[in-house]
Amino acid sequence: MNNNYDIIVVGGGHAGCEAAAAAANLGSKTLLVTMNMDTIAQMSCNPAMGGVAKGQIVREIDALGGYSGIVSDKSAIQFKMLNRSKGPAMWSPRTQNDRMLFSKEWRLMLEGTKNLDFWQDMVVELLVENGECVGVKTQIGVEFKSKSVILTNGTFLNGLIHIGEKQFGGGRAGARPSVGITEQLVSLGFESGRMKTGTPPRVDGRSIDYTKLEEQPGDENPGTFSYKAEYKLTNQRSCYIGYTNQNVHDILQTGFEKSPMFAGRIQGLGPRYCPSIEDKIVRFSERERHQLFVEPEGWDTVEVYLNGFSTSLPEDVQQKAMQLIPGFENAKMFRPGYAIEYDFFQPTQLNNTLETKEVPNLYFAGQINGTTGYEEAAGQGLMAGINAHLKNNEKDSFVLKRDEAYIGVLIDDLITKGTSEPYRMFTSRAEYRILLRQDNADIRLTKLSNDLGLADDSRLKAVEEKNKKHSRNP
Repeated sequence: MNNNYDIIVVGGGHAGCEAAAAAANLGSKTLLVTMNMDTIAQMSCNPAMGGVAKGQIVREIDALGGYSGIVSDKSAIQFKMLNRSKGPAMWSPRTQNDRMLFSKEWRLMLEGTKNLDFWQDMVVELLVENGECVGVKTQIGVEFKSKSVILTNGTFLNGLIHIGEKQFGGGRAGARPSVGITEQLVSLGFESGRMKTGTPPRVDGRSIDYTKLEEQPGDENPGTFSYKAEYKLTNQRSCYIGYTNQNVHDILQTGFEKSPMFAGRIQGLGPRYCPSIEDKIVRFSERERHQLFVEPEGWDTVEVYLNGFSTSLPEDVQQKAMQLIPGFENAKMFRPGYAIEYDFFQPTQLNNTLETKEVPNLYFAGQINGTTGYEEAAGQGLMAGINAHLKNNEKDSFVLKRDEAYIGVLIDDLITKGTSEPYRMFTSRAEYRILLRQDNADIRLTKLSNDLGLADDSRLKAVEEKNKKHSRNP
């Protein structure tokens, strides 16, 4: 067993996968340590990629040679370009994805990546010598040495799940939390905090009456995330729109006394822009209904994601309220919604390469930095993987400026301003958003990535051809 690596990536979520792929593709001997090989890049929340500002990030990742765009295309069941009624800078690609296929395709792409090894285990300790990070120790006592370590722990650090008055440790439903890392980092001088996020119930689609819902088909001529455009949809699955009503709200309110949020059992800060259904009916009490997006979880499964109905109320209250939604009168839950609290570290403790200021050769990426969203995590992971490789090889760091990429805005916001709530990318955060369009990410970034050795020559040639066409047809 090889116990020495250039780079160790801890965590197999979206940040960890992009970090491992970038480091390995640049030539670093890389180890990805994850608690469960079967849930690599799992879509723990909604089965979709992209959206406003987030779609621009996926395009940027693709232009830089990352995998998220390709995997999204391979696993897409619907494609939509959002905001077409607005200016081109607001156009944002979004895919609805097959959740199981998404995870499978990510794993297969990683397994096909040279220089990348895997180890299924929990990291319980960082190895620190002379103030520098030199490796990790796992739960079963194996020590791996490395030049750099990238932590991408997601919601797993001391994760605590809430459903009504019940609470139990977990990084997400069906997964145990990660313990030990937070305490060690605090002892090393890091400032930690608590955040929360939530997820809605998953529903048996066979029990839904779709005739009472509004169908939302994909684009007539679906596009792709990846500029390589190798995997285009020929068939698509529709999403649907439903609505709550006053009866639904009344039933939900009967569970408020057992709500972990209103009872004060949840201490972490949640996202204002993606509130739970109970939070929405309190904050917007004047509204008689709230919109719900009914999203299929894949091509073949009957499981449905009830977007907009995120909740941590008792499961019986969730069930009763849900069955008062038109179309859901006979709905059956696969699993209830829940809230989850987890540890994060203020990103002002990072350099612009995502290396920590306190401990050299240690990098943070993803929700550990207080962000939320697959796309934000993946963008950070990519940049951490690139910069860890560059530092190990005594090369200049790779930092995207605010006028070059949404990823540059994301990282600059985090390290300079910090965050008091889960950070999500919006177009309004980017002062150069008119220039940072989803259709020109390849023009902006491919040459930079090719110079690094990440985006291959065929990518650069395609961009050069695109530029020639534009110059001939201004």
